[in-house]
Amino acid sequence: MRRAVYPGSFDPVTFGHLDVIRRSSALVDELIVGVLNNNTKTPLFSVEERVKILLEVTKDIRNVRVESFSGLSVDFVKNCNAGFLVRGLRAITDFEYELQMAQTNRIMNPEIDTIFLTTSLEYAYLSSSTVKEVAAYGGDISKFVPQVVVEHMRKKYGKHITK
Repeated sequence: MRRAVYPGSFDPVTFGHLDVIRRSSALVDELIVGVLNNNTKTPLFSVEERVKILLEVTKDIRNVRVESFSGLSVDFVKNCNAGFLVRGLRAITDFEYELQMAQTNRIMNPEIDTIFLTTSLEYAYLSSSTVKEVAAYGGDISKFVPQVVVEHMRKKYGKHITK
């Protein structure tokens, strides 16, 4: 079985993330979306909320599983018995960082390969940080995230954040 892990914070999940999830799930038998529980950051959504949201927005993709994890992505990939780690690339700056991480992971576990998918052009500018900033100022985020995310962010910010 070809199993891959797409790790990330997904705080919040964007259409760019979903693009990578859909495209990478077509390449493998099972894709595990790993939601990082990073104790050094203060996320907008708890890890439980992010898992719940991802379960909802990926429910139509039959071979996607969503799990939370802490620690190193490469260890999570190994614990999932996966052979691939999926990463999305938006710009050259992403590539430099992701290449360094892929090489480090390869040294830590030579059995795990990293698959890079370039983001579709329509999402190349998009990041979770941008979505949070727009939402914080009451801007319309409906072009960036699924409606379920809009609703969850509206609750967090207590503002009207769509047209």
